[in-house]
Amino acid sequence: MPESNRKGPLSDLTVITLEHAIAAPFCTRQLADLGARVIKVERPGVGDFARAYDHRTRGLASHFVWTNRSKESLTLDLKQPAAQEVLGELISQADVLVQNLAPGAAARMGLGFETLHPKHKRLIVCDISGYGADGPYRDKKAYDLLIQSEAAFLSITGTHDEPSKAGNSIADIAAGMYAYTGILSALLQRNISGEGSHVEVSMLEALGEWMGFPMYYAYDGQEPPGRHGTAHATIYPYGPFKAGDGRVVMLGLQNEREWKLFCDIVLCRPELAVDPRFDANVRRVENRAALKVVIEQTFASLMAQVVTARLDKAQIANAALNQVGDLWTHPQLHARQRFSTIGSPAGELQAMLPPANVSSFDVRMDPVPALGGHSAAILRELGRSDADIEKLQADGVT
Repeated sequence: MPESNRKGPLSDLTVITLEHAIAAPFCTRQLADLGARVIKVERPGVGDFARAYDHRTRGLASHFVWTNRSKESLTLDLKQPAAQEVLGELISQADVLVQNLAPGAAARMGLGFETLHPKHKRLIVCDISGYGADGPYRDKKAYDLLIQSEAAFLSITGTHDEPSKAGNSIADIAAGMYAYTGILSALLQRNISGEGSHVEVSMLEALGEWMGFPMYYAYDGQEPPGRHGTAHATIYPYGPFKAGDGRVVMLGLQNEREWKLFCDIVLCRPELAVDPRFDANVRRVENRAALKVVIEQTFASLMAQVVTARLDKAQIANAALNQVGDLWTHPQLHARQRFSTIGSPAGELQAMLPPANVSSFDVRMDPVPALGGHSAAILRELGRSDADIEKLQADGVT
């Protein structure tokens, strides 16, 4: 395909975003991946508070680098009328407005869908919040860990003795993903109706959707799935097992055909396939402690490499228990050329390509913006002179 036709499907769209932390930035970064122009409005001098979470990525914050590439940073003090005027001009030219400000803040600034839609019929407005725009929890502050707790995710994660949070911000990620797909749906709908839509996503409802299996498992007051660390709560054997050299092998069985192969080829004990304690998944789960002893007795005399070879021969799913740093050097990711480089205020950085490979266009992998790095250029686009820009800077507007 000619290079001129390799632009992403959103390359003609402009997104204005009043965002911080993870949920909204993750949503809008994915829109930028598809070519959208994303203008990130930040507070002068401070910016998105995620910029200061840490300094682990060559002096930059890890969360910020992950969720903000390919964006333009415009600083505006939205408490000042001149800044509100600039924002209004941008919105009048935009296709999408995204915000995850404190509850009610956007509406108080006149940025709610009900206020904007009569003036900007094609504008899509996406609001991301912790609990939604109404209901008794509407005004509660919501952070990722708190939503993991409120959505009962903690109740099924961890060990028997203690619940654990997910190691990354899954409530934010879930909300960001549903906001992203909701905006794409609204863009498709706009092609049909000619009008924009209101997209609303709450973190609680997003993570609640991800809790669908345990909710149905505990339907009508039944016992919910237990906490079993890295082992599966309702399928067994499915989880970590230690080999004779001390290394951990992660494996998982899905059906009775695989259980028989596991007994025959991996454990070399075909009689276990019909042992009444283990001859169906529900009974293996009930007797998981006894079965774990049997498996680890066999594995105790084997190196992890031998266990893995037997699992591969039996076509039983297995995986290495990798550390985070291993992802940067993972042979499969490098064989598939899943890394690129992006610019940043700290220089070039490695970045993983978005997971969806679409043959007809190239994803955008542009720099992570410096705070206010695009302010002057954007203001010039809006017709401000250099003298105007200098005054706005002197007044603390930008």
